[in-house]
Amino acid sequence: MSIAEAESWLDEYGNALYSFALLHLRDKHLAEDAVQETLLAALQARERYDGKASVRTWLIGILKHKIIDEFRRQSRQATTPDTEEAAWEDAEMTRVDQDFIANGHWQHALAEWGNPENSMHDTQFWAMIERCLDGLSPRAARLFVLRDIWEMETETVCSELAISASNLWTMLHRARLGMRRCLEQNGMG
Repeated sequence: MSIAEAESWLDEYGNALYSFALLHLRDKHLAEDAVQETLLAALQARERYDGKASVRTWLIGILKHKIIDEFRRQSRQATTPDTEEAAWEDAEMTRVDQDFIANGHWQHALAEWGNPENSMHDTQFWAMIERCLDGLSPRAARLFVLRDIWEMETETVCSELAISASNLWTMLHRARLGMRRCLEQNGMG
């Protein structure tokens, strides 16, 4: 791949990369940095690009690694739970208690969502997902993205974020309930 081809990546794929990074990092400066780091890494590795995937897919793959690196960096810095995270967890526990009746069944029946596969290509669906992720704590949103959207293995997520599997599953359960509640309140169910 020539240097001229690589120079066109920002024009061709910059918006898609930035949107992807912003969705997952939820900070415009971090998203911009991740895109820059992605393009720099791709430029350095352009000779190893084998063409098996499209350039866009290859760049998104590199970007995913940059995003995980940022999550890892944030996890190392956050050695004590912040007050925002603790407040979200307390509020979520109260909401979880309200979702179930004494025998452990749902308070309200689950709503029919139609064909979820069709939603995967709908920009309005992804905008709603982003809004609902904003309602979660940053850590819960991160776990939800890594495990449920990117479908990373439990062991990998735990390793990347330096948490136990039981902590992952507890936070993921709360995040899923929060996402379900938000999506249903906004007309998705």
